[in-house]
Order: sequence, then C-alpha cells, then structure tokens
Amino acid sequence: MDTGTHVVMGLGLGGLAMLDPAVSSDSITAHAVILGTLIGSQAPDFDTILKLRNNAVYIRNHRGITHSVPALFIWPAVVSLIIYGLSPGANGLHLWLWTSLAVFLHVFVDIFNAYGTQALYPFSKKWVALGVISIFDPFIFILHLLGLALWYGGFDPGRTFAVTYIILAGYYLLRIWNRHRIAQVVRHHIPETIEVIASPTIKWGQYHLAIKTKHQFFVGNMKQGRFRVLDTFDRVEVPDTDVIHAAKKDKNLSAFLSFSPVYRWEVEKNSHGHEVRFIDLRYRSKGHYPFVAIVQLDEELNIITSYTGWVYSEDRLRKKLDYTPGVLKNE
Repeated sequence: MDTGTHVVMGLGLGGLAMLDPAVSSDSITAHAVILGTLIGSQAPDFDTILKLRNNAVYIRNHRGITHSVPALFIWPAVVSLIIYGLSPGANGLHLWLWTSLAVFLHVFVDIFNAYGTQALYPFSKKWVALGVISIFDPFIFILHLLGLALWYGGFDPGRTFAVTYIILAGYYLLRIWNRHRIAQVVRHHIPETIEVIASPTIKWGQYHLAIKTKHQFFVGNMKQGRFRVLDTFDRVEVPDTDVIHAAKKDKNLSAFLSFSPVYRWEVEKNSHGHEVRFIDLRYRSKGHYPFVAIVQLDEELNIITSYTGWVYSEDRLRKKLDYTPGVLKNE
C-alpha cells in the first residue's frame, strides 16, 4: 500500500488497541502503543531510502528482506525497544504485541497488490503479489479517515476500529472474489491461459492484465465487466547469446529480472554497439510500457551505460542513457 494508507492504518490499530485493558487503563502505555503502531506500520518501508543510491538497488531490495519472515520479528523488537526506552513506564509486553501486529498487517496487506513482497523469504525468494487491491485504494483510505474522525469526535476508538476492520475484512473478501471472477473471464476468452497477472486500478472493477500462455503474452484490461485484449506478443525465450549473456551481468538488468514476472525483450544493433532492452508487460499506459531495463554494450560487449525504472517517453530515456564514450554510467 502507499505511505498515506499505512499511516492511517497505524493510527487505526492504535485506536483498536484501546480494546486492550492493559493499554486503555494506562495513559503512558496508550501513548506508547499508538506510537508503536504508527511507526510499526511504516517500518518495513524504511528501505525506501535505498532509492537514494540507485534504481537497481531499490528495485532489487524494496519490499524484500524488510518484508520477510525475519522482519516480522526484528522490526517489532527494534521499534518497541526504542519506544520503551523513551517511555519506561509503559507495559513493554503489550507495546511489543501491538507493534508486532502493525508490522504484520503492513506486510500482509502489501501482498494483495500487484507489486507484492518477498514475504516468504528466506523460505522462498518468490514475490507474492496477489493483484487484488490497488497500491492506493480510496475505500480503505476513506474508511480509516472516517474511523479517525469518529474517534476525534468522541466515539470509543476500540469499538470504532473493531467495526472498521470487520468491514475491511469483508471488503478484502469481496475483492478476492472479484479477482477470481476476472481470471475466469480471461480463461473463457483465452482457454490456453497459464497465468493471469492482474494490476488493480483505483477504480472498482478495473484491472490492467498481463496474460501468459504457452506461446504468447496478451496485454489487456477489464472495465465494467468487459475484457479487452490490447496487445499480443509472441512468447520468445531469451536466447543464450554472447550479447545477452554480457547484458545480464549489468546490475540494472539483473535487478529488473529479479522483479519482473512477465516481459518481452529486444536486441538492436546501433552505432555504439548493441542495445538490449527488457520491457515489463504488467504496466501499460497510453499504449506505452514505461517500466524497462536497458543495457548499452559496445562492440566488444563491454557495458557502456544502463538504466532500469519508469520512463514515459523515448526522449527522456535517451537523456538518462546519455554518456561520454569510455565512461561507465549506471543509474
């Protein structure tokens, strides 16, 4: 989910914690727990700071180990110990329990969007991305804002957010069913479908879809219950050529391949040597696929420059790949 949603969910869990007598009966513990749920709901995304280094490091690591099984124990321990050090009169056990719930809920809700997480690491490096909820879901965000407004207005926070999360559980079940129904519709139109990768939008019932079959990739969408194919690509395996082998040594392309489950590739000969381009098919915007990885090699297959990330125009991409011959530039 987006940062704003994680913030309101952290505050909402702080309200729910008032159902706990050990929290509601002690103002020091109550304040510590609210701080714990607020920080705990953000902690797994502290890896966003990696974007300051470069896109490759960010893409390879964001929602990786910080959202893993060990992180479910490490984040609560670190956050609750720091807060307890600032508020030694708080109930340490209940502070840790509610902070743990905040961290767990963060990781749990993140697996329901198209980006996903490596929530099963170290048992599996597979990205878990269910494609059920958009990164930002207006209903979830507004529901929490309503709960916070009622709390501010004098309603009991524990009961208010107990009702809020019961409604939210029903909403998730409804979205899961809707995602299942969409997969059925796709398989009805494309019987040879192996996998449907769905990216929900903020609008109810609208999805971007990438579909795998044995021999083709289909890119389509679902709007108002109607499925439409927008693009079709032959599914061609990436060849084990010297050019491809050299390009895969690049950190940007390596990061892209560790993250993207469905892509097409291109190799083009140009005046500098060879350009290798991988294009993620999950993200289509106005006929363009903005999430890419590009490696420029010279004639001797040395890496000159490379890039991975979001680019919405070829001109912008060329600016990012601009370089001085002989000087390596990786972004």
